Amino acid sequence: MKTSEINYPGDLRTQAIHLRSGEGITTDAPLDNEGKGAFFSPTDLVATALGCCIITVTGIAARHHNFNVDGMKVEITKIMTDNPRRIGEIVAELYYPPNNYTDRERQIIENTARTCPVSKSLHPDLKQTLIFHY
Repeated sequence: MKTSEINYPGDLRTQAIHLRSGEGITTDAPLDNEGKGAFFSPTDLVATALGCCIITVTGIAARHHNFNVDGMKVEITKIMTDNPRRIGEIVAELYYPPNNYTDRERQIIENTARTCPVSKSLHPDLKQTLIFHY
C-alpha cells in the first residue's frame, strides 16, 4: 500500500497527503536555501521524525514495562553542513516528567531512544546527540 502522495504547487513548496488518513503537511524551502521558511522544510521533517519516533517507541517501551512517560517532550535542533549540503547533526533534548525513574527504567528509556527505527534508518555519518533530562 502506498504511504503518501506529494504534489508541487510551485514556489519551492510541497503538499504531502498521508493516503490512509487523508491528513496533510506542507513544506517550504528554508530561508537559507531560497525559501520563505513558512513551514517545516524537508530536512526539518527528517530531524523532527527522529524526535517523534523516540517519543513513540519510548511510550511503547514504558507501556510494556509498566511505567509512565506521559508528558515527555523532545526539543530538536537540526544543524546543517555544506559540501555537500546535508544534515550534519541532530540534537535531541529529551525531557521526562518527574517520576523517580529507576535505574532499569532509565536504561530502557535511553536504549529505546538510541535504537528507534528512524535513528537506525539515518546515515551513520549523521551525528545524533541525545541529551536526557529526568
